[in-house]
Amino acid sequence: MDLSIEQILKQFANKIININKIYFANNSSLAPVLAYQVNFPRIEIIVKGQQKILWANDRGEQISNTLYPNDILYVTSNSWNKPLWQKPVTILSILFGKQQIGLSLLHWDGAQIIPKGQLNIARRGPRVGTFIIQALAELTWHNQPSEQNQTAYFLIQSLLSNTLDLLNADIETASKTTSLFEAIRQYIDTHFREDVTRDFLAKMFYISPNYLSHLFQREGKIGLNEYLNQIRLEYAKSLLKNYDLNIKEIAYASGFKDSNYFCRIFRKKTERSPTEYRRQYHSKLSQK
Repeated sequence: MDLSIEQILKQFANKIININKIYFANNSSLAPVLAYQVNFPRIEIIVKGQQKILWANDRGEQISNTLYPNDILYVTSNSWNKPLWQKPVTILSILFGKQQIGLSLLHWDGAQIIPKGQLNIARRGPRVGTFIIQALAELTWHNQPSEQNQTAYFLIQSLLSNTLDLLNADIETASKTTSLFEAIRQYIDTHFREDVTRDFLAKMFYISPNYLSHLFQREGKIGLNEYLNQIRLEYAKSLLKNYDLNIKEIAYASGFKDSNYFCRIFRKKTERSPTEYRRQYHSKLSQK
């Protein structure tokens, strides 16, 4: 039987299961295509199966490792990691945003990502979690902790316990609707390169597709698809500037399934084709 997000956290907090190995991704250099990179710290926990992941250490060395059940990858703020989806795996991802903690339980069945659960917790009250994250940042700034580093082990253990405490506290927020919108937007900002659809998000956050569309219009003053395209286009621009990929590769890497649709949207928003945008950008660089 599959465990819920809360049950997984409880097992770690109560030491029913123990953390196996802890790895650290702590390099904010230019990320590879399709890598995850956000300006908040993250935790990736292998719940079931195995996952090959790429990341970089503090010396800029690219690391490729296969993580197994109860292994953890701690990704510092602005650092990147790139999962290589191969064998079936279930992963619990925890994003420590400024105002919220987002927890996503995802399963890769060998062909597609299946949402298994999503929780969002307001980061209010005592700033215990913030101090733990600061301590982890200090630890990684001064050295690359080994996989069995005891200080890192206890800090991660404490961070998971604090997350569970916040979840159980049932803190009242100023607006649950706004909180839900911010949580969905936070998820999109991290996972926009994947096949994120209205139905997928509705299932992930336990709401109806129609309510999801209404939520974006009401809270964000923007349509869901328009927001998705906006995020994907900004990423596509960075790829056009920094990588020598063809237009089809750029479209796919940015989350667009159809390169013709990508080109139409790109021209509509920028009044240039992707190729023209790239050429003009590099022309300006050469003139400096």
